[in-house]
Amino acid sequence: MSKHDLIRKELTALHDEGTTLLVDFQKDSFHRFQYAYQDWYTRALRGVATLAPERLVEFRLYYEADPKRKGLTYGTFVIQDFIKGIAPSAVHHADFDCKRQVSVCFYNQLTILKSIGSRIGSILSDIEGELYADLKDSEISVARKLIKVSPRAAGALAGVVVEGHLQKVAAAHGVAVAKKSPTIADLNDPLKAAMVIDVPTWRKVGYLADLRNLCSHKKDTEPTKEQVGELIDGTEWLIKNVF
Repeated sequence: MSKHDLIRKELTALHDEGTTLLVDFQKDSFHRFQYAYQDWYTRALRGVATLAPERLVEFRLYYEADPKRKGLTYGTFVIQDFIKGIAPSAVHHADFDCKRQVSVCFYNQLTILKSIGSRIGSILSDIEGELYADLKDSEISVARKLIKVSPRAAGALAGVVVEGHLQKVAAAHGVAVAKKSPTIADLNDPLKAAMVIDVPTWRKVGYLADLRNLCSHKKDTEPTKEQVGELIDGTEWLIKNVF
């Protein structure tokens, strides 16, 4: 089972569990609800925070009271109020139905959770993309600092980033690569043949491959700081422009 399928399965199970809890609550299982909902909410909150942080505030406000609220009414009553045994004044809201309001809030939380499950693929892709970009930026930053200590080591690190990125690009476009451990050159030509990259980019990557080889293989010739700087600059350009 893929990571996407596993997470989707867990979200579906969490949604189904919440749906069952809501149905039980509507059948007057108030005492069980207070304990079971708290457990469910803790787990669901973590899922929303991780997979849909833009919906987190909305999700929480169906449970937590807005600290700025002026009073307790239909529009401000939340699940936490019910659990605490708080309700609007019977004088002003004689017909207030706490059970109905809790059900509405809980149902809205369930719909948010459901929406996350329906777009889990794109959400995870976005997260993975952000993490990948942060990682590559960190590696490039390390390579720039390493130039002062060892230009050769800095260039070798940048070369690894280029190689890894081209492998990722090839996989994303379904480009077959013959070797199990391909070099930059082994990846560059198939990407050009598949028209994933154009000729100017192919030439630029070829130049980066030459600089990488100078840093990693030609022990009799030391790469200059300028050459390694070009390699690192080219690496940064590549990961930000070729996908």
